Amino acid sequence: MSSNSICTSCLRILRQSGRKDAVQGFSSRNASIAALHQRSFSTTPKSAIRMTIEDIREQSPTGTSPTARTRTASEDPNDISAMQKFAQRIRAQKTMRATTEPYVAYGATEDLFSKCAVAGDYTIPAVKAGEEPPRTAKGEDLGVGTGWWYDELKLKPTFNTWAQVTFVHMYLLTARLRQFPAAHAPTWHQNLLDHFFYAAEDRMAVYHGMSARSIRNRYLKDLFVQWRGVLTAYDEGIIKGDAVLATAVWRNIFGGEDNVDAEHIAHVVAWFRRSLRDLDQMQDAEIASGEISFQDPVKTLAIVGRESKLLKTAFQEADLVIEDASESKK
Repeated sequence: MSSNSICTSCLRILRQSGRKDAVQGFSSRNASIAALHQRSFSTTPKSAIRMTIEDIREQSPTGTSPTARTRTASEDPNDISAMQKFAQRIRAQKTMRATTEPYVAYGATEDLFSKCAVAGDYTIPAVKAGEEPPRTAKGEDLGVGTGWWYDELKLKPTFNTWAQVTFVHMYLLTARLRQFPAAHAPTWHQNLLDHFFYAAEDRMAVYHGMSARSIRNRYLKDLFVQWRGVLTAYDEGIIKGDAVLATAVWRNIFGGEDNVDAEHIAHVVAWFRRSLRDLDQMQDAEIASGEISFQDPVKTLAIVGRESKLLKTAFQEADLVIEDASESKK
């Protein structure tokens, strides 16, 4: 097993089996072999087990969304307590830390990703036989979404909107994960991205009826290219200033449309900056626990509506000299 990635066979067993079946499966050769042949990107949510920072939790699907999960009512606290102690003993062994790190990152980033994906979540309404589902002018399936991103910014609840809203949240977390120790950060980055693609493929199959894997793979490759572009665009905006960041927000989240309200773009930029600040003030252990929350965008409304004091400040002679000097260098 690689020390910086999750064993594919183990991951399949963990994603496809319940906690009890998974534990018993280690002693049953036939059960393990059967689990290895199951598809890792399951479009039908099942109970899963995973090791988090301090414990192993059991969860089961709610059925409300391809990525939504909840704890079962029949969970035995005594079993969980025993598993917590077992996980802690494993993590305490120096020789096992490198082996367990991918599983720890996998579990924690699943919680982190769920916080990223919920903001842009939407549903596809059922249609009667023979009726065409509602679509946008670009031919995208039009769903139903609620929340600030849809109600206030007037974004259309589509798969692409969900992906871009999720991407901007993932970028904020990725920027914070860069501060993790160099030996650990790549594993956390990769697991966070993996969870997005698990959810994206499930959403394609469940919500949009893409049953052909070849079609899904084509869309997933395009999403990966978009993610790389998002990283570059937002990195540039952070470095060069809010004007460049606003351009990146307009191009990615608002699709580069001409009739976008500039105040909405400014609102996202203000929320973006404040969220970066909040995450930066959190300890690594808080991030690694998966128990985080993003800034409520409504709270940044007062900042956007406030007039900048610099608008009423006259240019000083020194400012003009610096500007002339920069122009002469060009």
